[in-house]
Amino acid sequence: MNKDLRNQCHTKLPGNQDESPAEHFKKMAQWCEQHNIKHDTYGDGELIKSFEQKVAELLGFEAGIFVISGTMAQVTALELVCRQKRNPIVAMHESSHITRFERQGYQLQNRFNILPVGNMFRPWALKDLQAWPDEISAVLYELPMRELGGQLPTWDELRDIKQYCQLHNIHLHMDGARLWESAAFYQKSYQEISHGFNSAYVSLYKGVNGLGGSMLLGDKAFIELADMWMKRQGGNVYHRTPYVVSAAMQFDERIALMPALFERTKEIYSLLTEFPQLAVNPTQPHCNMLHLILPLSYERTVKLCEELASEKGIWLGNPQIAQHPGQSVIEWYIGDNLLNMADDQLRDIFQLIVDRI
Repeated sequence: MNKDLRNQCHTKLPGNQDESPAEHFKKMAQWCEQHNIKHDTYGDGELIKSFEQKVAELLGFEAGIFVISGTMAQVTALELVCRQKRNPIVAMHESSHITRFERQGYQLQNRFNILPVGNMFRPWALKDLQAWPDEISAVLYELPMRELGGQLPTWDELRDIKQYCQLHNIHLHMDGARLWESAAFYQKSYQEISHGFNSAYVSLYKGVNGLGGSMLLGDKAFIELADMWMKRQGGNVYHRTPYVVSAAMQFDERIALMPALFERTKEIYSLLTEFPQLAVNPTQPHCNMLHLILPLSYERTVKLCEELASEKGIWLGNPQIAQHPGQSVIEWYIGDNLLNMADDQLRDIFQLIVDRI
């Protein structure tokens, strides 16, 4: 979809409110002045160290390290486990970011081998992991699973996987790109959710709404080793300050907003029952995101979205190809935009969609 067309819209449904660079940098400058922030130097500085420790303690890990991207953080963590165990086998769901969106970097760089776990269209359970007879070094579980509309395993399913991995000396790694969104569903603390994982990655720009960057978490020895390997890969940028400030200055506020975003998601599900032509995945909310399913081909949905954007100034999101040729999917992250939108306005937009269908 055309980004210029999106920028011209006055009403955007998925995501958080846009800030211009000038607006965001101004907030960052004010926050730095208020807190007397000084630059880090190659990751050494008071702000970055305290923020790394803050996130680590929130999730119940000994240590954390800022990494410039989640792509670098996760494959490095998994490769280190495989090196230590002298076994290159990692298990994960086939919808994982590593397998779908990182251009097969893990494979072309000979970092590890992947066993796909479970069915493409649902979260995987312990029986799916046990179906492989191979000796496995590490397992990755994404909480929640973005490509499944934000689905999560049940708490009992997750507990069983944790216990099995611990019993069989399998390193359990969490892809927590959207971990912040999962606590409202489980009604558990981040420490409780993370307990039983040997390492975790969290994003500092998705739910947190920062400029970018990520955090890798684990025990001190693992993080010290990961730090060395981030440097070896060119991740040792001179100043991390812009990324850390952008995340740190709004971190507490964004995390505190997650329950309200989940409640708003429940309200949107209720509104959708008035429009049986529209379907949603999952059928009940697991977190503050969903896949809106339209009874139109991908090509027709692209045209519909472009028409609503150009004629009505409404941005529905980016259409995706669905399994069925007569359907398409639009991913919605329920953020500031939908949180602050009146029910009647959203109802009118749903009616616009249905009328054009």
